Amino acid sequence: MKKHLRTHTGEKPYPCPECDKRFANRSGIKNHLRVHTKEKPYTCRVCEKSFTQRTTLVIHMRTHTGEKPYPCPHCDKTFASANTRNCHVRIHTNERPYVCHTCDKSFTQSSALKVHTRYHTGERPFSCHVCFKKFVTRTLLKGHRCKTPE
Repeated sequence: MKKHLRTHTGEKPYPCPECDKRFANRSGIKNHLRVHTKEKPYTCRVCEKSFTQRTTLVIHMRTHTGEKPYPCPHCDKTFASANTRNCHVRIHTNERPYVCHTCDKSFTQSSALKVHTRYHTGERPFSCHVCFKKFVTRTLLKGHRCKTPE
């Protein structure tokens, strides 16, 4: 019962020792720690891609089966995961739940807020291995064409 109550109270008594994330239960922290250890115990039998969580493998398997069990209630699109569907639904509802605490700009996805925040903090975690120029996103790094002396 105590575990269930945490879903309502938002209590997260299990902190990650590696980063600032917190979790409501032991299994949550156990699964999360694999992000830091790089352990990927769940492997796709079709393409050999490995995952840190079983649920991620289940969603991945749908790329092979074509299964998309999560329909959008507003249009004809269907999705392989509830998270992807929920992000899509925000296009219809204009819900933007992720708000920048610096400038109040809001976003439909937490990942977009994370990237946006880097413009305020100056964080540029992606670096060119040739010229060492740093970028806010991996996509910007991939689009980079460095000019090196010949």
